[in-house]
Amino acid sequence: MKKEELIKTCIITFLIVGMFIIVGFTKRDNESAREVYQVYLNGEKLGLINSKNELYDLINEEQKDIKEKYNVDTVYPSNGFAIKEYNTYNENITDVKSIYNQIKNEDDFTISGYIIKIKSKDKDDVNIYVTSENVFKEALINVITAFVNEDDYNNYMNNSQNQIDDIGKIIEKMYFEETITIKPSFISIKEKIYNDPTELTKYLMFGSTENQTLYKIAEGDTIASISENNKLNVKEFLIANPKYKDENAMLAIGDTANIALINPVLTLVENLHVVEDVEQVYTKEVVYDKTKPNSFNEITQKGITGIVRSTQKVQVVNGEQNQGVEKISDITIRETQNEIITQGGTKPITRRPSGGSTPITGSYIDTGLDWGWPTNRPYIITSNFEWRWGSFHNAIDISGTGMGSPIYATKDGEVFEVNNTCSNVGYYRSQCGGSYGNYVVIRHDNGIYTMYAHLLRNVPVRVGQTVSRGQIIGSMGSSGSSTGTHLHYGVSIGTPNKGGTWINPWRLYR
Repeated sequence: MKKEELIKTCIITFLIVGMFIIVGFTKRDNESAREVYQVYLNGEKLGLINSKNELYDLINEEQKDIKEKYNVDTVYPSNGFAIKEYNTYNENITDVKSIYNQIKNEDDFTISGYIIKIKSKDKDDVNIYVTSENVFKEALINVITAFVNEDDYNNYMNNSQNQIDDIGKIIEKMYFEETITIKPSFISIKEKIYNDPTELTKYLMFGSTENQTLYKIAEGDTIASISENNKLNVKEFLIANPKYKDENAMLAIGDTANIALINPVLTLVENLHVVEDVEQVYTKEVVYDKTKPNSFNEITQKGITGIVRSTQKVQVVNGEQNQGVEKISDITIRETQNEIITQGGTKPITRRPSGGSTPITGSYIDTGLDWGWPTNRPYIITSNFEWRWGSFHNAIDISGTGMGSPIYATKDGEVFEVNNTCSNVGYYRSQCGGSYGNYVVIRHDNGIYTMYAHLLRNVPVRVGQTVSRGQIIGSMGSSGSSTGTHLHYGVSIGTPNKGGTWINPWRLYR
């Protein structure tokens, strides 16, 4: 073939191939790429669909139970679901029903709601899921008004608290210790989702939505008796049963009361300015008159309970007052007058056997009348001999006289035990000194022991030392498991915590 013919043949071939290419591109242009949606679930492709709205509508139509359960208008695919739009010539389109069935098999649809994150310094973080902000807000108010009188709370929120004319209290500040954040999110139905404020309130108060322990009220029951019989104090009962406003509230026979111990998820703190009239117990003294016969025993001065109007700064945590208070001022309303009992004859001499330490009492029998008070006056009782958050508080807590104020032996005796190894300021649930911190135990006649706990380390007495009523044996502190400066004053018949029985210290004075 000649060179000219070869060139001519190549040109013709090139033109024919080019024609096919141009025709091919023209045909693809005439068949425009389709707008479709690629569906993914947990990173895996499920297929192509023509309409995402059709898929969403099908989910909503099929998942009516979810909408009814949570009272929502729309149900969404799981959080692992994704859908992307793009153009393609691929004609392999998947039926929407088939895609839905694949999503349904995962059984993890979502609804629009809110995540509440609760961060605490000393507890694990908590996530709570709700259908609306109002569910959480209403539950939060329910919790607050279980601890705080509703009128007091509303007046605080509206800045309309009345000034104190004589006695009363003002809420200076109220807050939760935890950090609480709330943000919108799509929530998996596999989570516990709250859409009822009452149910969420139960969780926030008791740490669980399980049924609480209920008590059926019977004839003769009172709030005090129900509380005592079920290891609660009255305040705890009222917190768990906010429909009763105080311990004198009427009870309906056959009604039920919640006797479960609360375990709050949140920590509500109230800083209060309090003015109250505080009773100051009188003590009883025995004086001896040798001009009278031994059988003579008569009250020669009547005891009078004192009253002090005390202004304080008080902190209350989840309905329980801290053990320490900050005193601002005291005004004596009525002076305390001790009761004096005149006994005929002379005071017997207590003898001790040589080489021994156990007191031997003569003919005089201790009547329990001559007990002194362990702190300065005026004072405040921050906790009594009672059940407290699931365990029994086997003493009275006395506060208000200040860090370092003197602690006195309440009767003659012998120092039985001393601990002074703890720091002066402890913390709640500290186990130093068996949770008592620094303490002194004194043994008295007739097998009675007194305990003075949460002292400063500067304990001036030693084991085996004889002490007299009114002698300084320590200083008020906050050592061990303590939420403020106070004295834990306990009385035991028999060795404390070693077979002895704790009794109410008020029995020595009332």
